[in-house]
Amino acid sequence: MLKYYGRTFLPWIALAIVSDFGALAGAITGLVAAVVLLALDRLRSGIAWDALILETSTTVYMALLTALSFAAHGSAVLGYGASLAIAWLAVTAWGTLAVGRPFTAGIARRQVAPEIAAMEGFRRVNVVITTAWATGFTVTAIALACVQHWAPHSTAVLVACKIAGFTLPAVFTARYSAKARERATAAATTTAAAARPSL
Repeated sequence: MLKYYGRTFLPWIALAIVSDFGALAGAITGLVAAVVLLALDRLRSGIAWDALILETSTTVYMALLTALSFAAHGSAVLGYGASLAIAWLAVTAWGTLAVGRPFTAGIARRQVAPEIAAMEGFRRVNVVITTAWATGFTVTAIALACVQHWAPHSTAVLVACKIAGFTLPAVFTARYSAKARERATAAATTTAAAARPSL
């Protein structure tokens, strides 16, 4: 799963790195990366749309940012590119929770059997994980906006915020998923033992 998140956030990483050379260059690079990844996942791998919520949202954002960069080159808004990008991810994550379809569920569904994905426990686990990502994105967006407003040239602080904003939710996801699997396995073992006829 961590490999998936690393790949999914590749357009955002490309945007962050290339934007140091110019907002337009960063936007175009992010858009190209997003379109390529979405096309590979959807057209070549045939992954369902509900498992591509982040990829689709990323592509829309990169397209809007590219259009804005062309139309309003030098706009003060572009100076907040990092915080706006993470805020977009936060809105995406909170939005999926609001409609009852946490974005991590589509991702996790790729790795489990259909009968497990249909269980209520599976949905509850993904609500928690999506909430962790949404919270992480929200806090990171606010932190980045503050740094970009008061200390826009503090590159080390900006990079540290971005790394923490993706790393902490990813670590939580890995650990929480592992614990959820352990609980599910223990529950299944207990149920099987209870159902076994006594001698």
